[in-house]
Amino acid sequence: MPRAKKSDRDGIFMRRGCYHISFVDQQGRRKQRKVAAYTLTQARELRNAEVARVEKARVLGYTPPGKETFEEITARYLAHQRARLTAAAYTRSKGIVEGHLKKSFGQVRVADIRRGDVQKYITERSSHVSPGSVLKELNTLKHMLGLAVDWELIPLNPCTGVKPPRVPAGRVRYLQPTELRAVLEACPMWLRPIVALLVCTGMRRSEVLGLRWLDVDQKGGRIMLAQTKNGEGRTVWLNALASQALDSVPRKEAKSTDRVFPSSEHVSPENVSLAFLRACRKVGIADFRLHDLRHTAASWLRMQGADIHTVAQLLGHKDLRMAARYQHLSPTYLQSAVRGLDTAFGPELDKLSARAESNAPESGREKSHDEVTIEPINVYQPVLAVAS
Repeated sequence: MPRAKKSDRDGIFMRRGCYHISFVDQQGRRKQRKVAAYTLTQARELRNAEVARVEKARVLGYTPPGKETFEEITARYLAHQRARLTAAAYTRSKGIVEGHLKKSFGQVRVADIRRGDVQKYITERSSHVSPGSVLKELNTLKHMLGLAVDWELIPLNPCTGVKPPRVPAGRVRYLQPTELRAVLEACPMWLRPIVALLVCTGMRRSEVLGLRWLDVDQKGGRIMLAQTKNGEGRTVWLNALASQALDSVPRKEAKSTDRVFPSSEHVSPENVSLAFLRACRKVGIADFRLHDLRHTAASWLRMQGADIHTVAQLLGHKDLRMAARYQHLSPTYLQSAVRGLDTAFGPELDKLSARAESNAPESGREKSHDEVTIEPINVYQPVLAVAS
C-alpha cells in the first residue's frame, strides 16, 4: 500500500479546544507545549519558531537565554512546587520566594543573574537573619534557577559554585529521666499524653497533633504516618511507654478518621508549645523547647547503644548528618566497640610476647659468642618512640 500523505498538521494538534505543538529539542527529547494560538497558521508559526530555536541551540552547543524576568517565572515555579510539596512546605517555599527573593531579583532578567549577584544577596541577608535562614533561601533560589535551566530559559544555573553561609551545628539539648518526670508532673493533664508520645517516639509536633486513630496500630505496636515533613511516609514504632500514653487518651465515640488529639481551645500548635514552656519554667528547667523532646529521644537512643543509622531511620532523617550530631553521646557504646580490638588482636599479640620471653637467656648463665639475645618486644614501642 502507498504510504499515507504526511499531514500539514504534523507537530500541531488540538487538546481541549487549545492548540498544542510537538517538537524534538536539542537533547533529542520529545516536547509538547500548549501555545497561545487561535488559528492553525499561528500555531504553525509558533512551532517553526521553536524548531528554529532548537536548531540554533544545537549549532551553538547551548540553549540561548530567554527574556523572561525573575518575577515572570515565579508563578510557574510556585505552580510546580504546589503539586509536589505538602501544604506547610509549600507555604514556607512561597514565603521565601515572594517575601525575599522576588524583592531582590523581581525585575531582573533571569539570564542576567550572575554568580556575583547571588553572593551579594547572601551577604546582605546574612546581616539580617540567621545563617540557617539564608541557607534555606539560597537552596530555594538554586532550585528555582535549576528548573529554569530545565525549562530551557537559561543555559547554566548561576547558583552553582556559590559558597553557602556556614551554619553552626544544631544544638543537642535533652532531659535526664528525673527532669522528664518533673516536667510531666508539672504539665496539665491534657498535655501529658502529648509530651509522653513526643519523647517516647521522637515524633514532630505536627505529626503528633495530626495523628488520626486509623494511623495507630496498637496490636502491631506501630504508627503509620502517611506523610511527614519531607513528604514521605514513615513507620513509628511504639514502646511500652508510648502505648501507655495512647491508652490514656479517651477515645469515647471517636471515628477512625478523627484525630487522636482533636483541635480545641487547649490543643493547638501554639498552645501546646506555650503550655510546655510554662511547665519547664515551673520546675526550673531553662532553655528547653518542645522540639527538644525529639532531641531527648534521639540522645537516649544513642546512649542506650543504638547506632546513628537506626536513630536516623526512627526519627525520619533522610540525611545521616542530622543524626550524626548525637554521635558523641554514647561513650559507653564507643568504648565497648574499641574493646573489640582486644578480642581481635589480643591472642596473637600474647603469642608474640610469649615467644619473646621464651627466647630470652636464663639469668646467671654465661652467653656464648654464637648466641643471639632477643629482648622482649613491646608492640607499642614504635608508637611511643614517634610520639617522643
